[in-house]
Amino acid sequence: MRIEEELKLDFQDVLIRPKRSTLTSRSEVDISRDFVFRHSGQSYHGVPIIAANMDTVGTFEMARALGNFQLATALHKHYEERELIEFFQALPEASTVFYSMGITREDYEKFCRVKQQVGNKIACVCVDVANGYTKSFVDFLQRLRENYPQITIMAGNVVTGEMTEELILDGADIVKVGIGPGSVCTTRKMTGIGYPQLSAVIECADAAHGLGGLICADGGCTSPGDLAKAFGGGADFIMLGGMLAGHDECMGEVAEQDGARKVRFYGMSSRTAMDKHAGGVANYRASEGKEVLLDYRGPVENTLQEILGGVRSACTYVGAHKLRELSKRTTFIRVARQLNEVFGQS
Repeated sequence: MRIEEELKLDFQDVLIRPKRSTLTSRSEVDISRDFVFRHSGQSYHGVPIIAANMDTVGTFEMARALGNFQLATALHKHYEERELIEFFQALPEASTVFYSMGITREDYEKFCRVKQQVGNKIACVCVDVANGYTKSFVDFLQRLRENYPQITIMAGNVVTGEMTEELILDGADIVKVGIGPGSVCTTRKMTGIGYPQLSAVIECADAAHGLGGLICADGGCTSPGDLAKAFGGGADFIMLGGMLAGHDECMGEVAEQDGARKVRFYGMSSRTAMDKHAGGVANYRASEGKEVLLDYRGPVENTLQEILGGVRSACTYVGAHKLRELSKRTTFIRVARQLNEVFGQS
């Protein structure tokens, strides 16, 4: 047993200090990024925000809506082969929709069959497990990279620099960072495992960039300001679940509660998800997610305007003309309180 004494930070523990700026309007800020991925060699241009591969967020409808804004979507794992083939065949060649998969033999064989049918229409894959520290996960990643050298692979989740480096060396172009920060994740409560998300982003980004790799901050963002902090901490991509939940494109169940329209949202390790997709919670494990009812939020377009506008505004406060400059111009200050909530939260 050992204890690390150094303080680790979450998004709510800091603010970004403003700096002198020559920008006169948020409209002058370019929030797109350009990358060439380390292993696949593919080029990327777009706004580096990804809808999470949760079955109430990572939908075909969300992918189409976010594509209009140059944002990406990681589809959830539970679509049927026929549905996936039809969807990918209709996509343009330059799409950044991620095919999501686990690491079972069935997952791999299903992917191979779909890929054979749609060819280069699948350019990006998200290999998603709760625990990215296992040998079986690393072995799977190596096999996928060997057999599909030209596919861009995002893999995770991990929260430490040394494992970030290992995944990049084993074939990941993007490492997904985050254990337990999600709004409907209870892993920290159930297992005691986790890492404050801002510190995880900073440390993993440093490790990844030293090898020419990239990271995706997955979880913990509850407001546009949190995205600014994640990008400021070195995240190349950010994955959003709860902030994109509850919209028309989520295809979730809409219910009435006290006269208001509500939408179900749940973690993919929750009892709800396992009952739906795995026939229940296996007798050797516990649920590590929860279900909530969110206010129905209508089309996702209005929420995207708030998110993207907030990130642009953060860039103007620190003088970053482009999103890629934000991390270089970010100075975090530790705070005891962020918001004046005398009139409640908003």
